[in-house]
Amino acid sequence: MKYDFDKIIPRRGTNSVKWDVAKEDGVIPMWVADMDFQAAPYIRQALKERIDHGVFGYTLVPNSYYESIISWFDRRHQWHIDRNWILYTSGVVPAISAIIKALTEPGDKVLVQTPVYNCFFSSIRNNGCTTAENALVRKGNSYEIDFDDFERLAADEKTKVFLLCNPHNPAGRVWTPDELSRMNDICLRHGVKVISDEIHCELVMPGYKFTPFAAISKACQDNCITTNSPTKSFNIAGLQIANIITNNDTIKRKIDRAININEVCDVNPFGVIALQAAYNEGETWIDQLNLYLWENYKVLKDFFQEHLPKLQVLKLEGTYLVWVDISATGLKADELTNELLQQGKVMVNSGTLYGKTTGEDYLRLNIAMPRSLMLEALQRIAQVLQPKL
Repeated sequence: MKYDFDKIIPRRGTNSVKWDVAKEDGVIPMWVADMDFQAAPYIRQALKERIDHGVFGYTLVPNSYYESIISWFDRRHQWHIDRNWILYTSGVVPAISAIIKALTEPGDKVLVQTPVYNCFFSSIRNNGCTTAENALVRKGNSYEIDFDDFERLAADEKTKVFLLCNPHNPAGRVWTPDELSRMNDICLRHGVKVISDEIHCELVMPGYKFTPFAAISKACQDNCITTNSPTKSFNIAGLQIANIITNNDTIKRKIDRAININEVCDVNPFGVIALQAAYNEGETWIDQLNLYLWENYKVLKDFFQEHLPKLQVLKLEGTYLVWVDISATGLKADELTNELLQQGKVMVNSGTLYGKTTGEDYLRLNIAMPRSLMLEALQRIAQVLQPKL
């Protein structure tokens, strides 16, 4: 492998949210979704060259920025984007919030599929809207969509927007073209616009293929607004860069206005530089990263099978966030999360963050770390959980 993902990069004491938020000594974090791998060498080199210039004033976003986005999605995902469809902003969460502001009025409903990324709930609430929850259906070690319930919720005249997570965090699904098309058909029948959060789109495991919602068909493209960013896949979240993509000029103008109202219309020079480096040179690195993550997932599954066989590790199709069923312990996720932190010195996410009822029997584990570190964390988890099983 050309890139070394086994290398331990000390992060404690660097003002890292992931590593420094825990007050206890010696905690291994498996919670917030950033990776413990260095950014790819070509990203670091591009940033170094910009730093060496030494002046960090306000930045213009050049044409080359748009060209790198268009080229990446064309060659990587066969999605043909027009330059005029793209709006840049500081992050996917601010993007989602701005789109909701543009497409809804206070009191409207936004449809989501729980368990789902926790910031969806806050973005909806902060815009004065309420959440309509289409609970995903557990089938074996994966999830399916309850389409009857999905249509029932979409048919509510208060439902204006469907906020899709593709790939899905934390359920690990990479939605198929058929599933995406069926969701859009239902939304079209009831006048519901689709916001597709595709920030994890490059993090896809072997045997699965990510399809952008807008690439499914013209009908899907015309009915959706996509948010994406290289930050999650290339581990550059702190550089604060993301894009909103829509081919609807009227909606684009409304979103642009909302971006300015929310004061997230400016981006920093390092995000602009890093995005171009990632999209222009990143294919080999991301392919090798995904293989490493897949091996981590297989190691984790084998570990649970050997040491914690009563706990079910769900299928991972995309992301680096593993969803684990802990119902056999008899404890709910909030309680178990606290015990793992206090007794095992491992910080994980409680499933209740992603839906109070749909997530209370689950933990979310971030496996984007050197394998030796992951194994140490798993040993600690086993020491806490084995007596409960």
